[in-house]
Amino acid sequence: MRSIRDVLSQDGATLATAIALARDEARIEVQMLLQRALNVGRAYLLAHPEQILDVSKQAEYEAMLQRRQQGEPIAHILGEREFYGLSFKVTPATLIPRPETELLVELALQRIPSHGKCRVLDLGTGTGAIAISIAHERQDAEVVAVDASSAALEVARENAQRLGIDSVRFVQSDWFSALGAHRFDLVVSNPPYISAGDKHLKQGDVRFEPVSALTAGADGLDDIRRIVRDAGQYLETGGWLLLEHGYHQAEKVRDLLSQNGFWKIFSEMDLAGIARVSGGMANHLVFQSVGEKRDSV
Repeated sequence: MRSIRDVLSQDGATLATAIALARDEARIEVQMLLQRALNVGRAYLLAHPEQILDVSKQAEYEAMLQRRQQGEPIAHILGEREFYGLSFKVTPATLIPRPETELLVELALQRIPSHGKCRVLDLGTGTGAIAISIAHERQDAEVVAVDASSAALEVARENAQRLGIDSVRFVQSDWFSALGAHRFDLVVSNPPYISAGDKHLKQGDVRFEPVSALTAGADGLDDIRRIVRDAGQYLETGGWLLLEHGYHQAEKVRDLLSQNGFWKIFSEMDLAGIARVSGGMANHLVFQSVGEKRDSV
């Protein structure tokens, strides 16, 4: 039989070695697994280090630990991930929300008024984390969230219901294809942006996530090209397009935005100092000129 102290002192090191995690990160994950098995908060673990785990609780914990040691994402084991202060259900049908994507939400909120209508589109919503977080912070916003995956949309709808968010409309759509003539003041997206042959696809959590939510052609930019090309038809003049992208893609994404008639183009760095989000403002006079050039080719 093991005490809480034994688990916390021993298993963090074991997990760190098994899957090449930093010791501090591994200890936090062990705490999370133990909290789930015991159905307690972190403060309880710290206040009762001498408590002996009963047989059933220890077995439940050790089963989860073994799954994690085999590389399964902790978000899948726990079935949830925190994002922008909210807890989202996660399944293998969706991309796992990541802290760096919170920058996309922050930049979106800067462009949405605190009060008053604003039409927002989230492309490739997955768990619904971006759309729901925006709706949670801007209750007057009209948010549409689309995904090509019906399984992902089911998860997103459940997350909205669990979090009491009823201002997001979920639509199954291959990017803009099912949106008709609707226009928006803001379009945001965390699309697939990893190149098909990237070595990172065989490492860490991404091994357990849907490939369709990760990869986009030889250079990872196929979906971003499509979004940038078509976004002008769905943005109001003065509306914004904001895109998350890979650590080395900012310049290429800015070039795509410029080539497709956007202005006030920028890139913003995340907390790690990586240019993570790029965007631009819609200018329909320029869009018209770009469209005429395409038609003449």
